[in-house]
Parts: sequence; C-alpha cells; structure tokens
Amino acid sequence: MFSTPQKQRIALSSYFFLSGLCFSTWASRIPTIKAIFNLTEGDLGNLLMIMPASAIIGIPLSGWLVAKYDSRIPLQFASVLFLLSLFSIGWGFSLVGLVISLVVFSIALRIINVAINTQSLSIQEKFEKRIMGKFHGVWSIGGIAGVLFSTIMIKYEVSIFWHFLMIMLFGLLIIIGMFPFLIKNDKAKTSNPFKFQKPSKYISLLGFIVFFAAVCEGGMYDWNGVYLKEIVNQEVFTYGYLLFMVCMTISRLTIDNLMSRFGMQKLFITSSVLIVSGVLLAILFPFLVPVLIGFCMVGFGVSGLFPMTFILAGKAKKYSVPIVISIISTYSTVGMFLGPPIIGYLASAFGLQKAFITFIFAGLMFIPLSKMVFDHLKKTS
Repeated sequence: MFSTPQKQRIALSSYFFLSGLCFSTWASRIPTIKAIFNLTEGDLGNLLMIMPASAIIGIPLSGWLVAKYDSRIPLQFASVLFLLSLFSIGWGFSLVGLVISLVVFSIALRIINVAINTQSLSIQEKFEKRIMGKFHGVWSIGGIAGVLFSTIMIKYEVSIFWHFLMIMLFGLLIIIGMFPFLIKNDKAKTSNPFKFQKPSKYISLLGFIVFFAAVCEGGMYDWNGVYLKEIVNQEVFTYGYLLFMVCMTISRLTIDNLMSRFGMQKLFITSSVLIVSGVLLAILFPFLVPVLIGFCMVGFGVSGLFPMTFILAGKAKKYSVPIVISIISTYSTVGMFLGPPIIGYLASAFGLQKAFITFIFAGLMFIPLSKMVFDHLKKTS
C-alpha cells in the first residue's frame, strides 16, 4: 500500500508527534507542579534553569551518537528515557526526584531533537516536494493532542500521576510499533570530528536564530498557562496554550508552500512582526480575548522558524549534517530551557506582564540575523 519512503515518513512523523505530545504534556502541567510544591515565580525559574544546564551535557553526546550510529538507535533509546522521565515527573514524590527527572528529560529531548531532524533531512532527499515543515507540523499536532488531553485531565481533576502514566504507556506503544520502519544505515560515512571550538559564522548565525526562536516558543509553552491563570484569572489555564499550538500547527502544515511562494527571507521578517505584535497585544490588554488573539499571532510567528533554519543548516559545509544539527540544536535547547527561567526571574522582580517584554526583544532579533544569513549565502554562492 505504501512505498518504503512513505513508510519511513509515517514512522518518523510518529516520533515527531510523540515528542510534541510529551513536551506539551509537561509544559501544560507546569502550573500544577508549581502548586504541588508551592513554588514562587523565582522558585519555578530556578527549577526550570536545571534543564538548560542538563542539556549542556548532551552537546557532544547527541552529535556523537547520531554520527557514530544509525540515527534510529539513539532516537529509540532516548525516546524510552524521555517517556520514563516524564512519568517520574508526574510521580511527585519529592523535589529532589523532580530535579533528577528533569535532568534526564532534558538530555533525552536533546538527543531526540538531533536524531529526528537528521532522519528528516535523509527522508527529504527521497521526495521532490519540501516536507520538512510538515514534520514540524506533526510535532505541533502532537502538542495540540497533549494540551487537549491535559485540559480534560485538569477539568475532571485527574491527578498528574495518572495523567503522565497514560501518556507514557501510549508513547511506548508508538515507539515499539514504529521503530522497525525508521531509516536504517544513515550513519555519516565521512565527517569532520566534532571539537569544542568556535563554529563558523554561518552556523553561529543559524544557532542564534533558533536560540531566540526557542526563547519565544519555550517561554510561551511554560508561561502562557501561568499568564492566563494569574494575570487573566482563568481557571482553565490551558486555553491559551491550546490556541497557540493550533495556530502554530496550521502554519507549519502550510510552511513548505509558503516558502516556495514567498521565500524564506520574507517569512523571517513576517515572523518577527507577528511575534512582536502578538506579545504587545497580550501585555497592553490583559483580558481573555486580546490575550488569546495575541498568543495566536505568536503561534503563527514562531511556526516557521525551526523548519526554515534546519533547511538552511543543510547548506553548511564545515561538518556533516548530524554534527551541524547537533551544534544548532545546542542553541535551540539552551534557548528552549533558558527562556522560561529568565521569564521567571524577571516576573519575580518586575511582574509577569513586564517579563513578557523578553519575547519582544527575542522576536525583533530575527530581522537582522536572517539578513546576515542570506547575505552570507549570496557571498558564498
């Protein structure tokens, strides 16, 4: 019924879906964890800071694993750890246990990100039309499924323990069923060895783009629920997250066509305008409808940043694709996990509304950074 490339695409899409599902499950329950342990905004910022610190451990590990072995091997191993650590986060037995779980969770997520993006570039070569954006769209669909399920769990007061247990069991079924269909024998045949040294200007620029993209995306994941609960006074605080994910998903599923029609350079500028405008709307008018509209605009804005940047990463020449993705993903991982604690510290000092100005600064950075990227490509072409 399906050709081999189609089977590989479906299998990899299931891992993108699972990654989005688990991450949104964790992010949508952050207000619950904050309440369980009676954390202040500053305390939550300290807790979230554990994740970027842990992800640093994976800088050489993730790239080395994917370059040395077929990418499906570290992907499967990390996916199992990802699910187990998510469940242990929901166990809630102690703050120390939560910290250990977050360490494993962040390292596993980093390895998954490198492996699935490496696989996606290999699968892209088998299709004439661009499909990178659709993979990231599937990740967002997983995110929507996660926040929808979280909303149901919160509405009916299902404990976080049973919630995360159900997600873990569902995830295990997915990876057991889909693993045999992933791409095999995609280990890099030639590669410059990874060294801790200054990356090329081109790789650094791409890295900073995904860093600021991750600050926006990760910060919205972790704080929009808190914003709705504490600033807008909404009891069902997942509505903003849900709309954010829906808008991001719609855009990601169409981003491949938009890139072909308008070009990536224009889309980077559009992303910047949408993010800045959406955050300003939420800050200046802290009421339910304006805030939800603002979060939707941010969702549309951040949607294309990752797929576009990973496509551009394939043009880098200094390292093999797995190593380039590992380097760029380092910026992304740090941004994803550094943004939320920064918001927490600023919220503790100045209030959550003023802390959201961080997203405006990050959103503005895509205009000069993308210009430098395309100027560099013109000079080297």
